[in-house]
Amino acid sequence: MQLDSERLKTYLERLDYDRSPVVSPESLRDLQLAHLLTVPFENLSIHAHEAIVLSDEALYAKIVERRRGGFCYELNGLFACLLRTVGFHVEMLSARVADSEGNFSADFDHMTLVVKLDQNWLVDVGFGDSFREPLLLAAGLEQEQGTEGFRLVHDEPQWTLFRRKRSEEWLPQYQFTLQPYNYADYEERCWYQQTSPESHFTKGRMCSRATAAGRITLSEMRFITTSLSGERDERTLDNAAEYTLFLKEQFGIVMRQETGA
Repeated sequence: MQLDSERLKTYLERLDYDRSPVVSPESLRDLQLAHLLTVPFENLSIHAHEAIVLSDEALYAKIVERRRGGFCYELNGLFACLLRTVGFHVEMLSARVADSEGNFSADFDHMTLVVKLDQNWLVDVGFGDSFREPLLLAAGLEQEQGTEGFRLVHDEPQWTLFRRKRSEEWLPQYQFTLQPYNYADYEERCWYQQTSPESHFTKGRMCSRATAAGRITLSEMRFITTSLSGERDERTLDNAAEYTLFLKEQFGIVMRQETGA
């Protein structure tokens, strides 16, 4: 759907974005970063037994009106809606995520986006700790962001995203093609992520958000702060009341009691 002017204004306010976005690489970069800094990557709906509905209407209600976050299908899906409303040409892509041994998961395991301007850009607000600014879709080009590097390898029709942290070795993050898809194409895998005991999303509650200094993460009762330079601080919360407080104060999330959250 296209957002009307009032909904667009409210979405931009949700992102603390106080400018008028235009169709340009600069606006695209600013919108992605604003999204990462304000909207958490989280799986709380799964553990609160809330159904995840892949539609612009449902996701707008959750992420903008209820000020929640979500996982890739939700965050990138609604972000695509925002970008289309601004005037960008954006398409949803299916990505296969790499594990620690370099093996890739099933199709539709992740949704990422491509935005087509004079050049094509890989855009992603739903992969947690990853690139903060759009990546130029150019094979072999090393693109530095802070202390990290990103590189895309193209082996027709596959593109593979690699990441290198602080001059360490290059590791694959995910693999995709430029075939466009719609919400319905992700529904089966989205259901798997919500219900399968093999899905890492069902194994525990998690909420994470980028900050100007790095990242904050609430993983069950552990609150983790990570700096851009890689320094890590962790503390264990004492009880459920403290968990609820951290969720509200650090991520702006208040779960709805009537859903069993």
